[in-house]
Amino acid sequence: MPKRVSVYTLGCSKNRVDSEHLMRQLKAGGCQVIPDAPEEDYPLDALVINTCGFIHDAREESVNYILDALQAKEEGRLGEVLVMGCLSERYKKELEKEMPGVDAFFGVTDIPLVAAHLGVSYDPALATERVLSTPAHYAYLKLSEGCDRSCAYCAIPLIRGPHRSRPMNELLAEAGHLAGQGVRELILVAQDTSFYGLDLTGKRELASLMEGLCRIDGIERIRVLYTYPQGFPLDVLRLMAREPKICQYVDIPLQHISDKVLTAMRRNTTKAETLRLIEDFRTFVPGLCLRTTLMVGHPGEDEQAFLELLDFVKEARFERMGAFTYSREAGTYGAQHLKDQVPAKVKRERYGRLMELQKGISFAYNQSRVGSVCSVLADYLVIPDSGTVKPTVLGRTQYEAPEVDGFVILEDAAHIRPGSFVKACITKADEYDLYAQLID
Repeated sequence: MPKRVSVYTLGCSKNRVDSEHLMRQLKAGGCQVIPDAPEEDYPLDALVINTCGFIHDAREESVNYILDALQAKEEGRLGEVLVMGCLSERYKKELEKEMPGVDAFFGVTDIPLVAAHLGVSYDPALATERVLSTPAHYAYLKLSEGCDRSCAYCAIPLIRGPHRSRPMNELLAEAGHLAGQGVRELILVAQDTSFYGLDLTGKRELASLMEGLCRIDGIERIRVLYTYPQGFPLDVLRLMAREPKICQYVDIPLQHISDKVLTAMRRNTTKAETLRLIEDFRTFVPGLCLRTTLMVGHPGEDEQAFLELLDFVKEARFERMGAFTYSREAGTYGAQHLKDQVPAKVKRERYGRLMELQKGISFAYNQSRVGSVCSVLADYLVIPDSGTVKPTVLGRTQYEAPEVDGFVILEDAAHIRPGSFVKACITKADEYDLYAQLID
């Protein structure tokens, strides 16, 4: 009997890619692999938990999941519990002491060691192949590992090390394998996708990579996430404006707009530079969907700086926006050197004010799309428990990324298969989702 193994992924899409590479090795080694197995799929011979350690809430989620797994192990429903990823990379000694029931801990680059522990020899020839844990028609493509930035709040360089771009031929080969598996949308991810190639050739190569990806048969959409404002390569926008396969969508976490806070964050950019960049986005690609992430409560953010952030959001009118509160991470510059901490209650209150403002902006943007005709990639067929409610299809246009944005909800579309592109007319909208009717 083959070993039944599940790899359960917590945290970001970069973690998910790591899990998928591991699962391909395990499958090649004869294991029966179950991505993100729910407890209904227990018993398992082994559960590998790929953890997140970015901020406090993520660590807490990872720890709680490990504890639940150890309980299942005690009950005889799991054989081994293995832990890998960011949490165990950073806190391995502490975790070994606190969780002796875990069979082994591994770091972020230990895929060969995890495989070996499970009796599988790592095969370098499979390094560009994966077992997908997303719907079969879209996949994340991780361009690089680590980060060279020194943002005051961020522990990623401490966990994953300096920036290392993957060779372009390796990425194109992986994308070709994904297309062969039926992937139609590629989502480019890294700690900083706009930095891609700088360590390989001395220049930013994101646009060149995207051009190469556009030439792969079967890939119909290419989406870029996790860009960085300082040094953003404008040739990406020029390519986006002329290449129909590239989504007119940019994810660019700006974090803040106040020069005072940006300096404290060590972001190496200014308010004026940020405003010019946004103007470039709107000029080069009219109709671009711009997503950002903002942070509230960073040390040094007083009420005046926060109000400046609110004014900026009112003016910029980001089509998509996420936010989070500052988390004081051990070992970071902010934790070691910045003393002007914002009280937790104030951080929560500012977060609420910011998201309430964005809710209205998002609603107005979605309302502006009512009546438009668009191409929708069907993600999921939803069949309600009640027979009186018709099945619906959840999909996305080029302006919605999976997991972080809303859906286009297609009614009377039960015959549409996930992975299909369909033409639809937007009929109504709320703050997060759009509703549409199919066009024959």
